[in-house]
Amino acid sequence: MNDDLTSCMYLLAHDDAAEGPYNRSRTELLVRAAALVDLALRGRLGEDGGTVTVSGTEPTGDPVLDDVLRDAAAAHGWKHLVRRHRKRTLREVEDRLATAGLLTVQAPRTRFGTRRLTVTDRAVPAALRTRVSAALHGDGPVRDIPAADAALLALAAAGDLRPVVSRQDQKTCPARIDACTGSLAALAPGLEKAVRALPMTMIAAQGGMGGS
Repeated sequence: MNDDLTSCMYLLAHDDAAEGPYNRSRTELLVRAAALVDLALRGRLGEDGGTVTVSGTEPTGDPVLDDVLRDAAAAHGWKHLVRRHRKRTLREVEDRLATAGLLTVQAPRTRFGTRRLTVTDRAVPAALRTRVSAALHGDGPVRDIPAADAALLALAAAGDLRPVVSRQDQKTCPARIDACTGSLAALAPGLEKAVRALPMTMIAAQGGMGGS
């Protein structure tokens, strides 16, 4: 598997019992936010006065990220880009994981149902959870945590992924979670704010106010 943040975030959010994401609406936003963080880590997205800026014109080699880059070229804010085309982004990530053999796809059971998606190798999400757990429970400084792992921890906590960051973890390790989330400000202050705002964004999205 390519160690891109969108695939990692999706696999962390996948629920075997649900045969798909634990909560599709929330996962759309988490995967979309992961794409923005990934692009910022690559130096392709920055910020100017709260507006997202794009650096370079060459493709990333990742069609999912390239689509997000095209969206960012319209000079939106971070929160807008988290919501924009999130359904499309999630579907693209699922299709890519299926093509890579990490997901099997079955047709919906009913006319109005959703595709049933099964992870083919449970060791992959298990390894990702181990990485996030190490970031959460390690005793070293947050600056020494790999940036991708700190971002996954911040997103998992914001998305209330309890198999990854439990309710007890939220109570006992708030400073660690806060520091990992705060590390995103080094990429762009608005990106950090957008991740911190994800819980409210998710509530708005599930109420039908979150865009398309």
